[in-house]
Amino acid sequence: QVTLVESGGGLVQAGGSLRLSCAASGRTVSSYTMGWFRQAPGKERDFVCAINWSDNSAYYEDSVVKGRFTVSRDNAKNTQYLQMNSLKPEDAADYYCAATRRAYGRVWYQYEHWGQGTQVTVSS
Repeated sequence: QVTLVESGGGLVQAGGSLRLSCAASGRTVSSYTMGWFRQAPGKERDFVCAINWSDNSAYYEDSVVKGRFTVSRDNAKNTQYLQMNSLKPEDAADYYCAATRRAYGRVWYQYEHWGQGTQVTVSS
């Protein structure tokens, strides 16, 4: 079983930056694709980005990210990160870390393991 714990959320002004972390425990996640999703109140859980387990290639939801976010992972620490720059009020949401044994996943139901989420608030 994989347990994921996010951290790093908080309140930031528009234009600011945050770095989210997702620490995995229970099993090594070096063979898992790790993803980030976000969900605003009353809205669906949307894909943000993911990083593949086999070659560490990253892919993003461009309509969301637009070059502002960067995903990375440190397999030695069993941790993935999401660096978010130039934050906008519309980025405010609960951000979730997820893991899947699939090599590729852009939809929430493709992920087997989830963290509890960390809240990001962006003030205008």
